Amino acid sequence: MSLKVALTNQTKYELLLQISQKVRNTLDLDEILDLLLDTLQTTIDYDAAGIFILNIGKIIPQKLPTHVLIAGIARRGFDPHPEESDRMLMLGEGITGFVIRTGKEAIVPDVSKDDRYIIGRGSTQSELAVPIILDGQPIGGFNVESDHLNAFGENELEILQFFADAAAISIEKAMLHSNLLEKQHMDEQLKTASAIQTRLIPDESPKIDGYDISGIYIPADEIGGDYFDYIPLKDGRLGIALADVSGHGVPAALVMSAFRALLRTQAMTNSDPAQTCLRINTLLPDFSGDGDFVTAIYGILDPRDGSFIHTNCGHHPIFYLRAGGETEKIKLGGPALGIFKTPNYRNFKTSLNPGDTLIILTDGIIESQNQRGETFGTRQIIKSMGTIKDQSAQTMTSKLIQTAIAFCENDSFQDDVTLLVIKRVL
Repeated sequence: MSLKVALTNQTKYELLLQISQKVRNTLDLDEILDLLLDTLQTTIDYDAAGIFILNIGKIIPQKLPTHVLIAGIARRGFDPHPEESDRMLMLGEGITGFVIRTGKEAIVPDVSKDDRYIIGRGSTQSELAVPIILDGQPIGGFNVESDHLNAFGENELEILQFFADAAAISIEKAMLHSNLLEKQHMDEQLKTASAIQTRLIPDESPKIDGYDISGIYIPADEIGGDYFDYIPLKDGRLGIALADVSGHGVPAALVMSAFRALLRTQAMTNSDPAQTCLRINTLLPDFSGDGDFVTAIYGILDPRDGSFIHTNCGHHPIFYLRAGGETEKIKLGGPALGIFKTPNYRNFKTSLNPGDTLIILTDGIIESQNQRGETFGTRQIIKSMGTIKDQSAQTMTSKLIQTAIAFCENDSFQDDVTLLVIKRVL
C-alpha cells in the first residue's frame, strides 16, 4: 500500500500548513513545484513523479521551442533521455498527456494493459495522473509512478488531486507575480520613453522680432505619435514642422523619432520643403513597419518678408486667420509620407502681414467628440479663433485647448493633440 497518511480534514490542514511554510519565501515557480514533489513523498510512496505544464507563454516564462507541447517543470525518478524523443512532451501522448487533454484523472493499476501508456521509465508498472486546472481549463498534469502493480487507488487519487490544486494555486501566484514584474518593467520603460520623447519636443518658443509663436503637445497616453518642431536655418529663416504618426503608443513614438531625425537632417541641406519631404518619403520606410505612415506639414518662415513656404503631406489644412477676421483653409498638398514611392509634393507660398495668424494642428482636436458623439470639427475651431484672434499666441493655444475640452465634457482627449500658432505682430 503506497498511502502513508489518510486525507482527513486535519491532514489537509497540516499539509496546507506544511506547503505554505515551504513556499512562502519564494515566488520561483520551479522551486515551488520541486517543494510540492518533496512534500508529496511524505504522503504517497512513489518511484517517479512529475508536474507537467502546457508550453504556454503566460504560464511557462522560459523560452521553449514551439514544437514542445508540454514542459517538464518538476520531475523525480524518470530515466534521462533527450526531450525530442519524448512523445509525451513533444506530442502530448501517454497517460499524463491524456489527463492534460481531457481534464480527467487516470488510475492505471497495470500500465502494460493500458493503450494510452508510453514508456517514460523502464521499471514503471502502475501510474496515477490528475489534471492541473486553472480558470476551469486543464493547463497541466501531476503524475506518480510505481515499480509495483496496483500501487494507487482512490485514496491516493484524492491526495494527488489535493496537490494538483496546490500546484494550480502556485502557478497562478507565480503568473500574477510575473505579470506584476512585467508591468512594473513596462511602466519604467514607458516613463523612460516619455522622458526621452519630451526632450524631443521644443520646451520653449523661438524668439523672433515681429512674431509671436506658440506650440503645445498633449499625448493621449504616456507617449504618443504627434510631433512639432522649430528648426533654425540659414539667414534667420525658421523651419516649422508638425506631424502625426499613424497608430498610438510605443510603435508610433519610434516612427516619430525616426521622422524627426530625418527631417532635421534633410532640412539642414535642402531649402525646398517639397524636396525635403520627398526625400523623407524615400527614407522613412527603412525606419517604420508595413502600414505605418506620417501626415505632416513642413514649412519655412522668412521673418524678413513674412513669407511662409510649406508643403502638406496628407495632413489637415492650415488655418489662415487674417487681421481683418477672415479665415481660410490652405488645402494644397500631397499624400501622407510612407505610402507612395514617388508622390507629388508641391510648395505653397503665403505671406503673413501684421495681425495675420497661421494655425496648424493635428486631428486630436478636430476629431474630438463629446458624449453625444458630436465632433468638435473645423467650424468650432474657426468660431473659437474668431473670438481670440487679438490675443497672444500662447493665450490662443491655451484657450483653443480649453474650448475643445469643454466641448468634449472631459478632462482629456481620446487622441494626441498638437497645436501651433504663428502670429505676425509687426
